[in-house]
Amino acid sequence: MTDTRQPYPQQPAEPYHPPQAYASPAEAGQPPVAVPAQAPGQPVRRPRTGAGARTVPRTRKARLRVAKADPWSVMKVGFLLSIALGICTIIAVAVLWMVLDAMGVFSTVGTTIGQATQSGEGGGGGFDLESFLSLPRVLMFTSVIAVIDVVLATALATLGAFVYNLSAGFVGGVELTLAEDE
Repeated sequence: MTDTRQPYPQQPAEPYHPPQAYASPAEAGQPPVAVPAQAPGQPVRRPRTGAGARTVPRTRKARLRVAKADPWSVMKVGFLLSIALGICTIIAVAVLWMVLDAMGVFSTVGTTIGQATQSGEGGGGGFDLESFLSLPRVLMFTSVIAVIDVVLATALATLGAFVYNLSAGFVGGVELTLAEDE
């Protein structure tokens, strides 16, 4: 199969000339303004430049419309963000488990549950909370939840991009106004 696409014609790049916010009248192609002579000791008066003249440069604004979100890009970004969220979840659960274990919460609650669930007067057989909530078991369960979250968040982000593209076709998308800082 042959490629029948034609490349875009290359246009020469024009040099960039930044706008001049404070151009003198001579540079702007206007005749210079005559300033009358002042007597010594008199306050300096500035000439009037016009009733509505601005002394501060105007803020540039641009209105942009997000008309389409590429589902493939949304899927990649959603995947990376959900991976980061999954890693943060696993680390947070591990730190929380270590803090609770260092405070003795598991041993205290485990002793109480073991006494409440033991059979008979001197018998054992109570529920052992400490072995049930061991660190490896908790981290394995958290990892399974994190993997499920990664899959679901990636799928929902991609589905959200498709839904946004459909709705943007009807209403025109989200319109943003960007302004330059002064």
